[in-house]
Amino acid sequence: MNPPVALTVAGSDASGGAGVAADLATFAALGVHGTAVITAVTAQNTTGVQGVHPIPADFVARQLDSVLGDLPVAGVKTGMLANRDIIAVIGDYAAAGQLPNLVVDPVMVSSTGARLLDPGAEVLYLELLKHAMVATPNSREARVLEEVGGLVEPSDPGLVNPGWLVITGEATATDRVLHKGTWTEISGETIDTANDHGTGCTFSAAVAAGLASGTEPMNAILAAKEFVRRQIIQSAGWQLGTGRGPVGHLPPAGRNWVGVG
Repeated sequence: MNPPVALTVAGSDASGGAGVAADLATFAALGVHGTAVITAVTAQNTTGVQGVHPIPADFVARQLDSVLGDLPVAGVKTGMLANRDIIAVIGDYAAAGQLPNLVVDPVMVSSTGARLLDPGAEVLYLELLKHAMVATPNSREARVLEEVGGLVEPSDPGLVNPGWLVITGEATATDRVLHKGTWTEISGETIDTANDHGTGCTFSAAVAAGLASGTEPMNAILAAKEFVRRQIIQSAGWQLGTGRGPVGHLPPAGRNWVGVG
């Protein structure tokens, strides 16, 4: 039997902790074949981002055509999209129904504080989110999106929301999920570690892997949260690099986490 196929549309991380490297490792750990469209190349390590080189938007589209025209992609996640032109391209493919089970991680700033999105491009995410099955902003990103377009106000049916909005709690480990106007809190475990680089990428990739495998959205969200918890525990004592170390992406021994919950 062929494995499910998932696609990450994101930037590279030379240190392997976040971005496409984290996404592909997550897909593999969850038994999903990973494909990748690169939106930007970064010079990056555990101490920060030293440089960003966006890929031209037309070549991002060419990569998308190569993957989508040949492989049975069943789930897609977006990470770093870098600028307006790339967000617009991804929005066009999503609007055309070419990005199934779309998970949007609206990456704007790295965990070390480096900006990963052109100033003023945030508003374009609101159009992309119309086509998302799940969106996974952290609390800072959710505030920005709310400021530019009222993302998370559930009382106004005219506002744009994804099918499932997950605002990740970061320091509190409590995530908030919005679906059809109703909020649900998912508590978690705070783990004492400096190795949290790539947490958001890993979570959104795990959600996409679950959706690609046929898991219902809420169960995919719960499974992704549990997967990230276990991976943080796995790498809590690692000493890789001199800054914020990476979340572990080695496969959990003896278990496939897709569908947990």
